[in-house]
Parts: sequence; structure tokens; C-alpha cells
Amino acid sequence: MESKSANWHLAAGARYDIVLYGATGFLGRQLFAYLIKNSPKELRWAIAGRNQTKLEALSTQGFKAGRAVDILLADSHDQPAVEAMVAQARIIVNTTGPYSINGALIVDACVRLRRHYIDATGETPWVRDLIDRYHERAAREGTLIIPCCGFASAPSDLGVYLAARTLQNPGRNTSLSLKIKAYYRLSGGVSGGTLASGYNLHAMKQADRMADHYLLTPEIPANSGVIADTDDPAFPYYDPGIDSWVGPLHHLGRINTRVTRRSADIFSQWGSSYGPEFSYQEFEKFEGFFSAVLAASTVVGMALIDCAMRFAPTRRLMASILRQPGDGPSERKLDAGWFQCEILGLASDGKQARLMISDCGDPGVRTTAKILAESALTLVAGVEPLPNNRPRGGVLTPATALGERLIERLGRAGMRFQTLV
Repeated sequence: MESKSANWHLAAGARYDIVLYGATGFLGRQLFAYLIKNSPKELRWAIAGRNQTKLEALSTQGFKAGRAVDILLADSHDQPAVEAMVAQARIIVNTTGPYSINGALIVDACVRLRRHYIDATGETPWVRDLIDRYHERAAREGTLIIPCCGFASAPSDLGVYLAARTLQNPGRNTSLSLKIKAYYRLSGGVSGGTLASGYNLHAMKQADRMADHYLLTPEIPANSGVIADTDDPAFPYYDPGIDSWVGPLHHLGRINTRVTRRSADIFSQWGSSYGPEFSYQEFEKFEGFFSAVLAASTVVGMALIDCAMRFAPTRRLMASILRQPGDGPSERKLDAGWFQCEILGLASDGKQARLMISDCGDPGVRTTAKILAESALTLVAGVEPLPNNRPRGGVLTPATALGERLIERLGRAGMRFQTLV
């Protein structure tokens, strides 16, 4: 971490810069290992959860690596314990899903005690509820609540931000309308925690809300012209614009596009919009026709899985035979994972932009752990205030909360951001 810009002053009453909640879960262990290896020695941090034995075992690993890591005990449903934990931290990083179940009291305490919060949720209905409940107060008091800060949805959100600013420069011309598309290729597995979040969305009758294009921006009418309506792709088709077959990015696309539209809305409110009309779509990109045929069968398979999750008996069956919370892909498979995100942008003046974002390691786990860690370390170093010296706060997105500073950190950490055109 660059010492010149670092600000190590702790919030009133805080003992730690970062508290990692859910440290003994599958994602939490990956994040713990990343911080052990990549955080500055002067960082003051602690791990937290409800199982003291597992926390002590993890802390011992840190001690053997030459890093002293304190332990805080807190059950996410125990309000006094959660408040005691949050009070000791400047920043809470939560890795315990389903977040709508295990994050509610934590976010509430962070807002009331004015501590920053980061998680990797993809549960956009819950994020909508957080916006309704906490955004105004957090914005007024300069508290940063940053959900969806993992593979869902930081690469998309930051990539669209870069594409938009590239198209608008020089002079950041916000009078241009922008049309941006992202094309993903990826390889990775699914953790038990991600599956548990899916089960919970259906059990709570919230899954259908994810189909709303404007779930995170309901104050913007579909015909307002601020954000142009763009459907989620439903089936594979040939896209002559990139000379390739493309198809839906399944549930990930329904998360990323909503978060990115929220970024466009927030930037517009801050006087730095993506233009009078902004449209964004996401796709999975396939190599060759036969890959597209396989993708079509995958679309059918995902529809069947979604249907099975709607009914309690089949949800219970799936939960009994698939990965459990705390489990995930093997280390070999985590190492073998990767993603590439190609972003194409077109401005109303004819200017084009082409960017590529890529990283090695399982996207949902290794990339997510990296993004969470670097986001927290970005906050530790400090983010610039808004114009007129207003504090940067609210239920925000990776791009609106952290922007270029997070992009710079991720770039130094091995994630590639390439401007090709």
C-alpha cells in the first residue's frame, strides 16, 4: 500500500481497520489467505464469526505466516454481539451468505455506527431493500455500504465506467448518449454458499424481482431516456458486431446489468452522468457454432434448475445432494479458473471504445476474494470526497464508491484492464 496516501486513523472507538466476518467459510478462507499474503504489515485487522474453534485454527495459520490476527466472536443473528463487533472496526467485510439472512443486522449496525461495509452478494432484491432503508442516511453521513463487490458485479461495473469515461474524454462530455455491451468468457465452479443464496431467493419468493431491469433504479421510468431499455438476452444468436455467437450470461447478467444501471443513475445525480441515454447489455461469448448449440442446451438446463428451485421439495433435494455452505471447488480447480470480459462501447458522435478485463483463478472465488480485499484496502487508504467536499456515502456500487482507485489496485494485483481501441 502506498504509504504517502494511506490514512491509518481509526474511526472513534475502532481497534481495527478491517474486520473479516465469515472468515471460516469457503470464500472467507480465500479472502483471509489473500490478506495474509498481500496486506501491509501495519494493517490492524481481525477475523470474526460464530465458531471459536474454527476461528482459532485460522488465526494460528496467520501466526505461522508471521501475521497476528485477532478473533471476534459474533453470531450474525445476535444484535448485541454484532454491534460489539462492528463498533471495533472501520470497515466490515462480510462473506457469509445468504446475505439477506446473515447480513441484515450487520448492515444496520454499520449504518448506525457509521462504519463502512462491503460484501459480495448477488441478491439484488435484498440490495434494493438496503437502498430503500439506508441509502439516504448513509449518504448524508458519509457511510459507504458497498454490496455486489465481487465477481458480481465489480468487473462489469468498473469496465463500463472505464468505457464510458473513454468515450466521453477529452473533457468528459456527458452530452453524448452511450451504448455499451459486455461479452464474457469464463471458466469456474460454484460454491455451496452461492447455491444457498439461490435457494433462499426462491424460498423467500424474491427470485422473480431479479427480472426487473430497473430493480435498483425504480425511480427512473423505462421511457425517461436517462437509461434506455435493454432486454436481457434469452437465447443464443449470432452477433455480427463481434463476429461470434453469443447468449445469456444466466443469473450473473441479471445482477451485473442492474448494478451498472444503478451506477449510471448515481453518477447522473452527482453531475457526472453516462449521458442522456445509456444502454447496457451482457452476453456470454462462444467460440464457434457447436459451442453455441451447447450453450442453448445450457439455457434449457438453467431454466429447469430455476424451476426446480421454485418448489420446496426439489429445493430440499438439491440442497441435500449439492455442495453445502462452506464447501467449494478444489484448489486445483480454483487455480484453473479464469475470465475475460470484452467491452464494446459506442457514443452518439460515432466514437468507439474496446476494452478487455481479465484475471486468472476461479472468478466466483479467487477473483471475488481479490476484489473484496482490494476494495477494503482502498477504503483503508481513503477515498476522495464528492464535489463541494461532500462525503462520499450511501448504498453505492463498486464504480461509484471506489472508481479509479480500485481499478488501480486491482491492476497492481494482477487483474488486467486493457484499452484496445
